[in-house]
Amino acid sequence: MRIETATAPGPPDRPNEDFVSVALPASGRGGALVLLDGVTPPPDNGDCVHSVPWFTARLGGALLELSVSRPESALADVLSAAIARTAAAHSDTCDLSHPLTPQATVVLARWDEERVEHLVLSDSALLLRAPDGAVTPVLDDRIDRLRATGVRVAPLRNLEGGFFTAAADPAVAARAVTGRTPRAAVGALAALTDGAARTVEVFGDDGWTDVFDLLRKAGPDALIARVRSREDAEEFPSGKRHDDATVVLVEL
Repeated sequence: MRIETATAPGPPDRPNEDFVSVALPASGRGGALVLLDGVTPPPDNGDCVHSVPWFTARLGGALLELSVSRPESALADVLSAAIARTAAAHSDTCDLSHPLTPQATVVLARWDEERVEHLVLSDSALLLRAPDGAVTPVLDDRIDRLRATGVRVAPLRNLEGGFFTAAADPAVAARAVTGRTPRAAVGALAALTDGAARTVEVFGDDGWTDVFDLLRKAGPDALIARVRSREDAEEFPSGKRHDDATVVLVEL
């Protein structure tokens, strides 16, 4: 098994708000990965005394532990339990009803001898590569669909008819994109935060197969370097020139 990961912060004056980890259970069978992209907070930090990195570390750690320790639980139930655990850790000190209380996008994957399970919530990406080289992206495309209608997306966070992130409400787990794939149909998988997927989603230079080919040939650092090179070559009239970028590759 090959496992490689890389991460790079976006703006130099802000901490990296992403989280990534992979677990291989002691049984020697199967494994799990967790990838989170923390949502950059407003100036008032969503009335929370904790940082987004604090939140992603708490939520990511809970997701990894529960994914492994509760193999009988569906990944949506794992996400629900992890959100509840994280919310309880700061409910006495912070206003968890604030619409921008610390939160994150989520990618979960878990595999054993029979299947690969997946969960995606918001705009990070999971890629499944078949033994014949075909790459299937697993995406939660709500934000893209909203943008295509011309509406302002930000006010629709965690609202019916909008898009969803993992914050303080465990019920949001039911909104995630989930599924299972036979283990024999997956030779490798990769997860990317949106900051690492820009050559596909922003610049349109690559397809998902191109991204996966680069990851297998040169590793996650090479993909992030490619993204940064394209960002530096472009004019950015608004938005972030550089975003936190995190990638994990697992060849099963």
